[in-house]
Amino acid sequence: MKIAEFSVKNYQFTIIIFVMVLAIGLNSLFNMPRGEDPTFKSPQFGVVVVYPGTSPTDMEELVVDPLEEKLNELDNVKKIRTDIDDGLAVLRVEFTYDSDPDKKYDEVLREINNIRGSLPEGILSLEVQKFTPSDVNILQVALLSETAPYRDLEKQAEELQERLVKIKSLKNVDTWAYPQQQVRVSVDLGKMASYRIGLNKVLGAIQSENANIPGGSIEMGTKKFNVKTSGDYASIEEIRNTVIQSSTGQTIYLKDIADVNFDYEEESYVARLNGKRAVFVTASQKDGMNIYQVRDQVNPVLEEFQKTLPASIKYEKSFDQSESVSHRLSGFTRDFGIAIFLVLLTLLPLGFRASVVVMISIPLSLAIGLALLDFAGFSINQLSIVGLVVALGLLVDDSIVVVENIARFLRMGYNRKDAAIEATKQIGVAVLGCTATLIFAFLPLMFLPEAAGDFIRSLPMAVVTTVLASLFVSLTIVPFLSSLILKEEEHEEGNIFLRGLKRLIGGSYRRLLHRAIARPITTLLVALAIFVGSLALVPTVGFSLFPRSDKPQFLITVETPLGTSLYETDRIARDVEKVLASKKGLQNFATNVGRGNPRIYYNVIQKNEAANFAEIFVQLKDMPLKEIESFVDELRLQFNEYPNAKIQVKQFEQGPPIEAPIAIRIFGDNLDSLRSLAFQVENILKTTPGTIYVENPLTTLKTDLQVKINKDKAGIMGIPVSEVDRTIRMGIAGLPVGIYREDNGDEYQINVSLPRGKRQTMKAFDQMYVSANSGALVPLKQLADVQLKASPTFIRHYDKDRFVTVSAFVQTGYLTSNVTNEILAKLDNFRFPEGYHYGAAGELESREESFGGLGTIVIVTVFGILAILILEFKTFKSTLIVLSVIPLGIIGAVLMLLFTGNSFSFTATIGLIALVGIEIKNSILLVDYTNQLRANGMSLDDAIQEAGETRFVPIILTTLTAIGGLMPLVLENSPLYSPLALVIIGGLISSTLLTRIVTPVLYKLLPPKVEVQPVAA
Repeated sequence: MKIAEFSVKNYQFTIIIFVMVLAIGLNSLFNMPRGEDPTFKSPQFGVVVVYPGTSPTDMEELVVDPLEEKLNELDNVKKIRTDIDDGLAVLRVEFTYDSDPDKKYDEVLREINNIRGSLPEGILSLEVQKFTPSDVNILQVALLSETAPYRDLEKQAEELQERLVKIKSLKNVDTWAYPQQQVRVSVDLGKMASYRIGLNKVLGAIQSENANIPGGSIEMGTKKFNVKTSGDYASIEEIRNTVIQSSTGQTIYLKDIADVNFDYEEESYVARLNGKRAVFVTASQKDGMNIYQVRDQVNPVLEEFQKTLPASIKYEKSFDQSESVSHRLSGFTRDFGIAIFLVLLTLLPLGFRASVVVMISIPLSLAIGLALLDFAGFSINQLSIVGLVVALGLLVDDSIVVVENIARFLRMGYNRKDAAIEATKQIGVAVLGCTATLIFAFLPLMFLPEAAGDFIRSLPMAVVTTVLASLFVSLTIVPFLSSLILKEEEHEEGNIFLRGLKRLIGGSYRRLLHRAIARPITTLLVALAIFVGSLALVPTVGFSLFPRSDKPQFLITVETPLGTSLYETDRIARDVEKVLASKKGLQNFATNVGRGNPRIYYNVIQKNEAANFAEIFVQLKDMPLKEIESFVDELRLQFNEYPNAKIQVKQFEQGPPIEAPIAIRIFGDNLDSLRSLAFQVENILKTTPGTIYVENPLTTLKTDLQVKINKDKAGIMGIPVSEVDRTIRMGIAGLPVGIYREDNGDEYQINVSLPRGKRQTMKAFDQMYVSANSGALVPLKQLADVQLKASPTFIRHYDKDRFVTVSAFVQTGYLTSNVTNEILAKLDNFRFPEGYHYGAAGELESREESFGGLGTIVIVTVFGILAILILEFKTFKSTLIVLSVIPLGIIGAVLMLLFTGNSFSFTATIGLIALVGIEIKNSILLVDYTNQLRANGMSLDDAIQEAGETRFVPIILTTLTAIGGLMPLVLENSPLYSPLALVIIGGLISSTLLTRIVTPVLYKLLPPKVEVQPVAA
């Protein structure tokens, strides 16, 4: 090829290109963004509606239905899911994945604002939330103290927050797990009754005294002055001295009928680290940042902050994602070293000088590949590095083929420059075709749809950019270096390793190939039988989407019955902590009672406040995946039978977020019928082997206290029902009546309530008095009875239809796909009433979404590869012979997964697709050379025999380098990317062994038409 000739003859220019490429690659390596996982967008939003005192059915009719109707009118809506509870509705709107999240957020906000005026007036709040996967916290620190008041912990947490906010690479710096301070006005209803002061008068007095009404401005001469009025409360003492009533010479102040002090709101979220009381400070990094650079900016701030802490408060970093990234990337650095060493071993038959040429091509190809990856906007993360490791075994293929051919020409008597030019010319088209087919094989992976596609895309992109770089290097730098480094006086048979390899070929392969060509039909039938047999094993191997994460981290969730108090849930969480504290291998554990742990994993969303929920984030010391799974299984066994609580130990899952690996949605209108069906489906899941943590949200109904007001009696006494409701609210939760601002800018809510401890009890009802129009205070128990009542069933919508989801996780050792198929078979035989049906969600739905758009891409890829092969060979027969290698690689891929106990996961499927390109690459070399020999006048049988033997060496070497490059990924034993490497290795072994026999045999049965070149006179 002319490009090779140019590079050999213009060595100064080639050297300049060499240096520039290396410099650009190193610049990309040091400056590219780094992170643990790839980032991907999420065009989905939450609409949260708070409408106190509204039943789920009323909320559905008055609020949810109009909102869903309005949101459904937007373009590209994929689905709308809604959870409706007492006084609360949460709508989740998801748009098609190709939608712009920012534009869709503006559209949702606009529609909500448009409809707000037509919704009921009593709605307390209506807000739109934006979900961003990149908002995962990279840092979680704890401030610990068993004795310091929450006010001191809050002050220190906010101080650290202020320092971290100033770091430009951080965003979403938040503080967690302390109750807000407030000014509590604890009224004495007995004293109010004696003074005949109603609740309205107290509330009105506080609100009027705390009003800040600007007085305007006046002019005096040439100057203008603003007039300040009495303004807000300036101190707690001023609040105490608020005049409530003044008559007949007697003034009643607020302090005469109430205690006014700083206090905390009722605790709704309690946190601990390693069993010690804590508040948390978290932060996430901005998009496109290098986590190492962020760490270098954050650590000095944290170290300086620790020096300012009082002795009563301790600091501890509970989670630092940069440590995990550093550990993972250092592991990949080690893998790279191992891979390069193994690749070097496989190059021994080429000789030392040829090996040096090939080894130089590695950093050059990686440098160009990294620069292209950086230019395309990708980061260095675990998947892009896996792509680079995969590419390491492939990028030397082109260089090996070119160098081996140049060395062969040198042995034929050519000088170094002529050998470099002529050998590259001979093999150049085949190398170009090989690389093009390999890139086309990776195209489906580069254009996978949905979040799964975004999650995995950096892997195939890293392979494609590096392989493209290797093509450029092999056709320019490699011929140039070969013309300088390789020796002209080579042994006719090559070095000792090459001679030994050729003897092995001559002693076994030649005879085997001769026999196969003599019996072509028998050979093909045997190969077909092996292929069919391997396909029969596919159901045994099974399918899965994304595997569990191999990170030494997991979550323990504690769920107590609905209506359980926060303190009872906390008691159970402490029991879990005791068990954890007795285990070896723990790094730390962060306990969150009343709320989920702040978000620390890309597909796990923090659970909102719930008194009956607790979550413990557990981090282990570094250990193999099998030990992590054994640790988790042991804990599951211990917590399985815990009384009156559901304790679940869950490992993190890879891939896009799903509610559970197995999830069954049941649709229908009648809530009672849905509940009945949910119990029956729950039983099906529980009786299916392999399921664990079967979840039916309708198992129990919440019991509430209902205050039943005697409206007739209240009417006779002149007491409005709204006044009764407000008194109850004041007595239980308190009534906010204003804001108290201190001079330093701190704000505190003023809350009027009954005297109380940390939490309110049933005694509160005995202390409540309601104001009558006459001014008298009537005991609440004279107007109302307090009764226990089951609350209405909560309601869920999926695209405006009522539904309920029954879900389950999968036990260790079981395949999700097999368990799901068994459940679906049972459900297909289950008779649902008319108007009711089920739909499968969970991993099955995610798999269909992830691979749903793959069909068109695969068709384009197949035709693209066919077009390349036809352009190169110009005959359909040659194309068919090349493609015959594909089923032979599938044999090894299936067997390798079966023997290693892996399934056809998402990444294993990626390995299978990549395998197709690698196999075709090797097959092209064989068919192309056979055609060349026949074109030069050699007979069909002799050309097949000669091509098989001559191309055996470069094919064996490229296969061994690919396997050597992939072996570290296998040794990592990662559930995410080890199956990918195993599929390629297994496929390469079977295709390399079988194709060397099957392809020549098929070539003999379907000999392509070749024009014989005229012999020069």
